[in-house]
Amino acid sequence: MHDPQWLNDREMRTWQSFLAAGALVGREVERHLKQEGFSHTQYEVLVRLSEAPGGAVRMTELADALYTSKSGLNYQVTLLEKAGLVRRENCPTDVRGVLAVLTGAGRSRLAEIAPGHVDTVRRALIDVLTPAQQQAIADGLGEVGNRLAGS
Repeated sequence: MHDPQWLNDREMRTWQSFLAAGALVGREVERHLKQEGFSHTQYEVLVRLSEAPGGAVRMTELADALYTSKSGLNYQVTLLEKAGLVRRENCPTDVRGVLAVLTGAGRSRLAEIAPGHVDTVRRALIDVLTPAQQQAIADGLGEVGNRLAGS
């Protein structure tokens, strides 16, 4: 076993700031979405479906895009389905595949809550940062995401 390379002061500040900001921004977003009757995952499902051609995405691709388990996504989509916001369809090109499809009601509900969501994200994160800080965070965290997604 080797000796760990302990974090220096700058590295520790980076780590602790990441943890605090991530938790606090996440809390603000969850608070807003809870008031609207959604979890963050449910909201992201609606967003991803609204951006997809035909409003449909394979469940496995959706789970990968949202960095969640297939069973966790299945649960969230079931709740959205019961609310009439999403429906499932068999994939026309793969008998084992299932598509999540955004309904008209889902698209309408997303249009209702998206402005409040964007206001929350702006207030909690975007408007606090200068454009240079936004770019640095996007670049840095993008690199982290790329590295971890590839492993």
